[in-house]
Order: sequence, then C-alpha cells, then structure tokens
Amino acid sequence: MHGINEKLEFFPVRIAVLIVSDTRTTETDTSGAVLVQRIEAAGHVVVERLIVPDDVTAIRNIVSTWIADPDVDVVISSGGTGLTGRDVTPEAVTPLFEKTIDGFSVIFHQVSFQSVGLSTLQSRAVAGLAGGTFIFCLPGSNGAVKDGWDKVISYQLDSRHKPCNLVELMPRLQER
Repeated sequence: MHGINEKLEFFPVRIAVLIVSDTRTTETDTSGAVLVQRIEAAGHVVVERLIVPDDVTAIRNIVSTWIADPDVDVVISSGGTGLTGRDVTPEAVTPLFEKTIDGFSVIFHQVSFQSVGLSTLQSRAVAGLAGGTFIFCLPGSNGAVKDGWDKVISYQLDSRHKPCNLVELMPRLQER
C-alpha cells in the first residue's frame, strides 16, 4: 500500500525557498507566498525565503550557501526553468548536483501535463542532491508551484509516506 500512514511519526524538515525573478518583490511574489504557506501548513519549517535575479552566479551562490548550511535540509526554487534567454536556474544549479533525481522531472511533467497539457514541454524542472541537501527547481507560476508541491514534493518530504520517502534517506546521504 502506498500513501501517508497516519500511525507513523511526522518529522519536519527545514526548507529554504528561492524565487528566481528579475521582476518580483516580496510584495508581488505570489508563487513564493503560495509555496511558503503550503510548506508551513504541512508542518515543515521555512528557514529562509529569498528573491534573486535571473543570474547564474547569484543563484549558484545562494544555493551553495544553503547546501553548506547544516540548518537547511531542502532547497526549493521557483522560476527560471523556462526556455527564454533569462531562464538560467537549471544552468546555475545542476552543476552543484552530486546526483540528479531524474524521476522528479518525469513525475513533475506527468502531473503538469494534467494541468497545462503540452505546455509542460516549456519547463525544465529538475531536482538533485548536493552535500546532503535535496534541491528542487520548479517553474515560477502559481499553478506549477501548487502541482510540484501538492502532488510530488510534499509526499516525498513526509516521513509517513510509504513505501518510501526522502526523509528516511536523510541520515544516510553523506555516507561514503
């Protein structure tokens, strides 16, 4: 059986949220607000929320800082995964990955297809692991954030999800 086993203990994870945008501010960032609200409603802790311009160096520096921070278990970014010239989140983040979570992109696109049809082709949503930190890069729309969190990420960050979840792997991520 798969799903949430309510009899098991829930372990909150510490999540940093990065919004990649040249135009958004804290006041106008609706997708970041949606993501933070959902993370907190699920019982997790948002350790930081930042907005950074579509710039490879700026994105990479912030994500690298969070990877090195023992108080950050997960990084979720929103924005910059499209196909235009300014969309550079995958280019900034994937070189940091020690391992790519290929299944995330596959499942995200399946979920996204149900919402936006073939327009999901315009997203380069990716996920990976670096320094014991899980990193998920979502598109910047509210719908994509809702789909990514509600239908994919939230389950894998719930320690009660069976048959398996990412939380139970956390103690072993730095094994050599």
